[in-house]
Amino acid sequence: MLELLSSGLVTLWLEMAGLQIKPLDALDALAWQSSPGLVIAPDPNPASANTVQDYLKGLIQSKLIAQNLTDSQGIWMQSGPMLMANHQGTTPLPAASLTKVATSLVAFKTWGPDHQFETLISATGPIVNGVLQGDLVITGGGDPMMVWEEAITLGNTLNRMGIKQVKGNLVITGSFAMNFQRNPLMAGQLFKQSLNSALWTRSENYIYSIMPKGTPKPKVAIAGAVKVEAQANPQRAVLIRHLSLPLKQIIKEMNVYSNNDIAEMLAESVGGYTVVQSTAAKLARVPDAEIQLINGSGLGPENRISPRAVCAMFMAMQQEAGAHSLTLADLFPMSGFDHRGTLHSRHIPVGTVMKTGTLRDVSALAGVMPTRDRGLVWFAIINRGPNVSGFRAGQDQLLQRLVQKLQLAPEVPAALTPHSTINTLPELGAANRNQVMFQS
Repeated sequence: MLELLSSGLVTLWLEMAGLQIKPLDALDALAWQSSPGLVIAPDPNPASANTVQDYLKGLIQSKLIAQNLTDSQGIWMQSGPMLMANHQGTTPLPAASLTKVATSLVAFKTWGPDHQFETLISATGPIVNGVLQGDLVITGGGDPMMVWEEAITLGNTLNRMGIKQVKGNLVITGSFAMNFQRNPLMAGQLFKQSLNSALWTRSENYIYSIMPKGTPKPKVAIAGAVKVEAQANPQRAVLIRHLSLPLKQIIKEMNVYSNNDIAEMLAESVGGYTVVQSTAAKLARVPDAEIQLINGSGLGPENRISPRAVCAMFMAMQQEAGAHSLTLADLFPMSGFDHRGTLHSRHIPVGTVMKTGTLRDVSALAGVMPTRDRGLVWFAIINRGPNVSGFRAGQDQLLQRLVQKLQLAPEVPAALTPHSTINTLPELGAANRNQVMFQS
């Protein structure tokens, strides 16, 4: 409580409660939280709680859920230290891809926003007349976004180094994935194919067509097979050090498209889902029991997180992002700003930063919404039932009704405004992330 008094958070709550204190000068006053998930009092205005109760009644009336299944639905809404609505809010429920909020938080905390995963390209023999007399060795460093564009750029780099053919094999070591294929043998086969444009299929040719004009077509023919080895040949010579996109861009791409493979690789990079689970609970300052995971992506109903814990993780994520001069919108999709991925065809109030979650019988939506009367409103909605599309429409309507009660924020607060419109497509900077170590 001493921390709250010294920070002025209690005074802020009293102002919001309607006491005779000057109104807030800016929405940003509610953009921070001294302790994620901390609640010291209920909202004195019942509008939000009533709106949520009407929403739950509507689920029954529209037959999205049965009368006796309201306990399988979870909702938590909070503004600063004020609890606005709570229905099963502390009960761990199947969270689907809301799990990626935990993975994002722990990866960001572990590596920092500018971390880049390193992939080494090496050779086990000399280069003679354009032919590598040995194996080409790929040592993966956990890059979750080694995709066609990246591999094509690497092939062109090898060509510029004078390598046209490889007499030996393509050897895969370390943690290597290609085009989100995490099986190292299959990933290696895709990589081998991408290096030689004569082997391209429709997929590679399409990707090439949208790369910058003038991009050469790589011609690195590998005579041998793809092999997977536990350790790289110690006699190899490193040719290229390839750096991934910065982690902040990888996290944003993962959350915009809710990519499961990126999430699994990021979870592996920090030590696995058990580390994600325990570290996320610690950073969010919620009981360990409210975050129960079996992986880092959310695949499977066994991944269970309470709505309160989801909101607390978002708050913790905002704190971590702010420490690096970033916002949540730099890491998660924002309505009215991002028009791709999981936001497509959704009708969510402008300025809302959010994450969706979907399984066969789970639909979830969580994030933060800027309002005029309550500043930043943190919310998590977890629905269970077979009509996923119906739940999605209901979630959007709930937020729209809530913003009607609280009024839409006149502008997106600085605490949520994304810092750039940088396109994360890898081809825009892949060549600049190749460090040539050896030139023939």
